[in-house]
Order: sequence, then structure tokens, then C-alpha cells
Amino acid sequence: IAVIYGGYSSEFKISQKSAGLLFESIDNELYEPYMVEVSKKSWHVHSKGGIFPIDKNKFTFLINEQLVAFDLALITIHGTPGEDGKLQAYFDMIELPYINSSAFASSLTFNKWACNSFLRAFGVDTAKAILIRRGETPNPIEIADELGFPCFVKPNDGGSSFGISKVKTLMEMPEAIAKAFSEGDEVVVEAFLSGREITCGLYSDNDGVHALPLTEIITHNDYFDYEAKYEGKSNEVTPAEISEEWTKNIQDLSKSVFRRLGLKGFARIDYMVSEDGTPSLIEVNTNPGMSPQSIVPQMIEKNGQTLTDVLNSIFLVG
Repeated sequence: IAVIYGGYSSEFKISQKSAGLLFESIDNELYEPYMVEVSKKSWHVHSKGGIFPIDKNKFTFLINEQLVAFDLALITIHGTPGEDGKLQAYFDMIELPYINSSAFASSLTFNKWACNSFLRAFGVDTAKAILIRRGETPNPIEIADELGFPCFVKPNDGGSSFGISKVKTLMEMPEAIAKAFSEGDEVVVEAFLSGREITCGLYSDNDGVHALPLTEIITHNDYFDYEAKYEGKSNEVTPAEISEEWTKNIQDLSKSVFRRLGLKGFARIDYMVSEDGTPSLIEVNTNPGMSPQSIVPQMIEKNGQTLTDVLNSIFLVG
């Protein structure tokens, strides 16, 4: 099994942490995992025997003059090329199975604007938003008139809160847009949603789609930014302290979204839940963080499972 991490974005180190936990959790009595680093400079395998370059023609490598070919890939890259479908399309061409969502599903969910527009057509509630493409000249006054303040400015793709700003005044808008453009060629400005931030982790195996216990994110920062996610500046309450009715509603909605998008393997769907229990979808993550500090591993533990057991059931699909 190739446990693939790295990527071409700001999320390289986060991906490395996710891959580390997954690598350690793979059942070595059943599988032989290898850590595969993908970067702009090179693709290579990290093994006890050293570092070995990947032959991109067939995604194989030589160790002690012996050719090693993978049977299955587990992509843990956050950002391009592992979360946007590019690596999945490459594996499709060389006919290497992987346990992640397909190239199409990954590319759709990676594009926040396209994904939320698609889901709204099926009655899923999302924040009102405006898309800005590089080269366009946005008018902060028109944006404020349509969305109000505060609002969120974020890259249209990516994750881990890189490039995201909470904007409270017109004066803050140009800098926030420039910051978001530093991460990509499209920017989304979203209306502020008030409520409680609830997230649902999911995974699929031969028995179907499974929703894990919900988590409520209570951040000490102004919003769930990088520091809150990865530097301990938030509290994650699992299971979320909400009613059984709200819990079932969010889990059922999440499974419906998972199926509607044709997802596979792990996913995490984030919501803002209003006072009356109405969930508004924030975003869909097809390669959620899987580091020891990440939410999905916590959900699995609270569900009375081990990550090893969950991986075993997912690998059977691959």
C-alpha cells in the first residue's frame, strides 16, 4: 500500500502528519505500507533502507534491485494534486486502485463554489456567496451590499484555513482578497453564518456509508483558523452536545451528501447549525486531516473503533 503525502501547496506538513498516523495504523500482518512523498521536486519512497525514486510511468520503485509495484494507494495529500483529483486521474490511467474519492468527485468538492452550487440544486442549505476570478476587479461596496458584514474571504480551493480572513469592514476587504489570491486563482466571499460549528466524519466500506459521532468546534480565535485547527486554540467536543434529533438529521444529511457527490473512503462535512437546528453546509473535505490532533481520528475513537479496524474495512473496497 502506498501512503502518499506531501503535495504542492501550503498544506505539505499537515499532510505529512496525517500520513504518519495512517501509516502507523495499517495492519502490518495484512499489508506492507510504504510512505511515498510527492513534491514538485520529486516523487520518492521513504523506507528503512533509504530513499528511492518513483518511476512515474507505472508508479513503481526499485529497492535492492527488486521492482516494487503497489496494489493500492491511500492519498493523504491536502491540496493539489491529491485533493483536487489530479493524482486520482493519474492512477485511473495507470489502473492503480485507490481508496479515495474519484477524480471527478475530488475536483468538484475541491472547488467550494462549484460544490456548494451543485448541492444547493438538491436543497442543501449553504451560505450566500460571490465568486471572484483573478483579473476581475471586485467592488467592495457591492460585495458588502449583497453579503453584509462580517463576511468570510477564502480561496476557492485548498483547506486548513490558509488564506482565509474574516472581514468586518470595507477597509479590510482588499487585503483579505489579496491574501486569498495568494493561495489560488479564484476567491469566494461568503456571508457570515451564525450558530454552532458542527462537523460530521464519514467513511465508506462494503457495508455502505457510515457517519461517525458529531464534533462541535468551539474556537478561542475569531473563527476556526489554522491556529485553532492545529495549534490547540480550539476545543473539540465529541460527541457534540446537541439533541438526538439534531444529531440524526445532520448525520442523515451528511450521508446523503456523501452519496450524492459519489464520495469514497474518508470524508468530513462541516456545518454551521442555527438556533433552531437547521444545518448550513460550509464545505466538504474528501481528504480530511488524519493527524493525531485531527477531528476524524477522535471521532473514530469515540465510536469505539480503532483506526486500524476502520482502515481494514475500507481497504477491502479497494
